[in-house]
Order: sequence, then C-alpha cells, then structure tokens
Amino acid sequence: MSTIDVLDASGAKAGSVDLPEDIFGSKVNIPLIHQVVVAQLAARRQGTHKAKTRGEVSGGGKKPYRQKGTGRARQGSTRAPQFTGGGTVHGPVPRDYSQRTPKKMKAAALRGALSDRANGGRVHVVSGLVTGDTPKTKAALESLRKITQARSVLVVVDEGDELTWLSLRNAPEVHLLDAGQLNTYDVLCYDDVVFTQEAYDQVVARLSKSGKEDA
Repeated sequence: MSTIDVLDASGAKAGSVDLPEDIFGSKVNIPLIHQVVVAQLAARRQGTHKAKTRGEVSGGGKKPYRQKGTGRARQGSTRAPQFTGGGTVHGPVPRDYSQRTPKKMKAAALRGALSDRANGGRVHVVSGLVTGDTPKTKAALESLRKITQARSVLVVVDEGDELTWLSLRNAPEVHLLDAGQLNTYDVLCYDDVVFTQEAYDQVVARLSKSGKEDA
C-alpha cells in the first residue's frame, strides 16, 4: 500500500493518506475499461433521430402517370424512395442505445482507471482549495496550480462543498464532480485527478473490497 501527501491550499504538506492496493493498485484491464466507456457514451445518446418512410411523407397519393404506354417504368407514387422528396428506406428511428453494464464491471473499470492515474503520480489529495468563506476562482486556480501543472484536471469534491463548486465551476481547464459521480470516462479524459479529503474518503469507502456490492 503506497502513501501520498495531503496538501493544503498553499501546496504545503498537511498530512498523508494511504492508497489502498485494491483500488489504486488494481490490474488495468483495457478491454473492460473500453467496454464500460463505450456503454457510458452510448447511454448519453438521446436516440431521438428520425427519418420519414414513404408512408409518412406528405403527398404522393396520386399515381404520377398511367401504368402502360409511356415507355417509362411503372410508378405508383412520387413519394417512393427513388424520387426527390420521397421517403427514406431503412432510415434511423427513435431507439434506446443504452447497454446493460453490471455494477461490478463499472467498479472494476473505475479501479483500473484510478490505478493507471496513480501509477503515473497523477492522483492528488488536498485538504482544501479555497480559504475563507467566499468563493474565489482566481485563488482556487492558484492553489490548484501549486498541486498540479496538468493542462486539464478532474476535481472530485464532496457534494456539500459549495465553496469549491462556486469557485471552480467556470474554469475551462477544470471539470468538477462530486464523489458519487466519479466514473471511468471522466478519469480517463483528464490528465490529473485531484480529490478533496472528504471526497477521497467517500470514494475509497465506495470502491473498497467490502463495498463492492454497493459500488
């Protein structure tokens, strides 16, 4: 089990935390992570796209010309797919793209993604990013840069940490999540992961061996 420092808003050491081996030292199963990420992105799709078939396009009720004697192919409607303005054959219809992914697979993929970041020294824990009682974006970003110089940062906070939320929610290089929303895709999308102390404790409790069934 490895240990990392807990830093304060000034970047100074304020303590240390253990990185549980079963969470931050798991095997990185790339096929599993890929499957979970694909399922997560598929679930985001609205599936509301729709193309009209020949029966749904307005008009075309009259036969365009007589059946025989014109030398042309027989046609029953100008709304057939071969005509301009006609219907679409086998076009998209509203559907549900979501895929069923067992909870244990999601938890295992998340542990693998966190392990990959921890192996690269890209997991950080802070006691806090904002001092005082007033949200301050500039001060929060300055504190964040004392912890990591990564171009994009995933900051995981406690759901009730309103001060940090208000301070960093508009920073383009920062993506905020509460501990319960932490997922594989977002961990992989950002260079570094920064946990507040409260959020870190919640994530460890959620992903620990004893909490696998509830993960």
